[in-house]
Amino acid sequence: MQIEFDLSNPSYTLLHRAGLAGLWITLKQLEKDKVNAPLKIQWKIRNRQVTLKWENNDDDQTVIEWLLKESFQLQDGLIALRGLDAKTIRKDALVIVHQGILGTFLQHNSTHKSTGVIKETLQLEEGGVQIPITYKSLSSYAYQDFASNLCDTKRKFFGKPISIAGWLNPGAVVRHVAFSTDTSFEESAENAFLLLFAPVACYYYVLRSRLRDKRAQYALVIPEITDLEKYASYRQNEHLRNAVYKDFYASGLGDAGLRFLTYETTANIANTFGLSSCQVVTLGTVAWSTQQKTRTDLYIVQADSQICKNYHLCKDYLPDKSVKGKENGFIACSFAREIIAENLARNQSWYAGLANKVNSNELFDRLTYERGGLNQMVQKADWAEREKLFVQVCHEAIKNTYGKISGRAKKQSEIANLDRETIRIRTGLARCKNSETFREFITDFWSRAGKIPTLQENWQELMELVMQEKHWKKSRDLALLALASYKGKGVNNEEENEYESDITETQTVNESDDGIYGFDDLE
Repeated sequence: MQIEFDLSNPSYTLLHRAGLAGLWITLKQLEKDKVNAPLKIQWKIRNRQVTLKWENNDDDQTVIEWLLKESFQLQDGLIALRGLDAKTIRKDALVIVHQGILGTFLQHNSTHKSTGVIKETLQLEEGGVQIPITYKSLSSYAYQDFASNLCDTKRKFFGKPISIAGWLNPGAVVRHVAFSTDTSFEESAENAFLLLFAPVACYYYVLRSRLRDKRAQYALVIPEITDLEKYASYRQNEHLRNAVYKDFYASGLGDAGLRFLTYETTANIANTFGLSSCQVVTLGTVAWSTQQKTRTDLYIVQADSQICKNYHLCKDYLPDKSVKGKENGFIACSFAREIIAENLARNQSWYAGLANKVNSNELFDRLTYERGGLNQMVQKADWAEREKLFVQVCHEAIKNTYGKISGRAKKQSEIANLDRETIRIRTGLARCKNSETFREFITDFWSRAGKIPTLQENWQELMELVMQEKHWKKSRDLALLALASYKGKGVNNEEENEYESDITETQTVNESDDGIYGFDDLE
């Protein structure tokens, strides 16, 4: 029996190619571990192909059972993937893979057998905050016993397509239960075999989205692979294999994809690692299916040099924070980074859509908790000079406006109420529904502020953003960005302590939410 898998196969999806990479990585590790292969099994791995061959032609099932047994193991109740050399990686990295697979591929209770719930405490960073974690301890899971599904009653590979369970290909499920025969998802036995190895090559994140709420709880990152050997070196690098538990969190779809693509800062990732982009699938709870997590979004994320630069700045200046709570620690994800990363992942300006997304005082307050990081982004991001000048003009207008308020308050021996003026500006921007209303607002705002040097020096260039109808939404976003990132005198320039005002309210829910641990039921 001989089977040849090739990246060029037109029937392969990104997940099949990820499965082929996972098979390549696993076979390579079997060679490193010097595992004795019975039944004269042989394989050849190349940069775009994998060939499996064995002589036991009358019993294909025995060969597949051996390979799956060696590839998908358990270690102290945790899923241990041979391809990732699970015996040598950190405990929290092992937990990341375990929870990630249970939260994406194997979320349904029928796909695994649990021996109980384990509660532990992990240290987020050396000498830092500790976080409690909860996960299922397993005695078995579906990948280990799938050989019988690939073979017929004579224990030979099926020669016809077979029905595929949803856990093998998240999102590819029966459309109508009443018509399962006509609407089920089918694959050849060889392609289904590849899908078994996709979890080895994929990556996983818990999402803490402020914009999607429970509609996005997990992100499954599926790499777009062009070279199996190069990608294997990327997937097995120290950053991914030995990630700390804090690295398991992402603020949204874009953050998950870009974080995965930029773990290695090599200038040309595509040439160095054969990794040009990745597909990010988000899974979360929807109203019509609360018992398990459903695919809620899917997007291809690419990262060119400008996107990588801006994302690295975003990650540096708007990081997640390890927070010590009253009883236990937890991780606070950046709201500002979620907005920026979503835009970068969609190849949009990093501030795009800010006014539509931050459409309430509550969300604006959350955004301004990170005004220091936003200010750094304004100063150091790679973006159009005219847009940066527009923000600078607004900063000068805000400074003048606040200065006038503070001056009047001082004369009357009162405390200047700058928050009231901030709310007035924000609500004024929120009321701008077309180019005319925005133009009226911004010209009134600038004129009341008095002399603005940057505006005088760049009048003609900046007026295009104000006067041309096609630019009004962009200009409104820039004005709101300026308001959220202003760090002048009189404004609270200290970052809110660990985002406390935003997070303390939801912490009790997060600590007890079974959904974040990759299973539906803790019984």
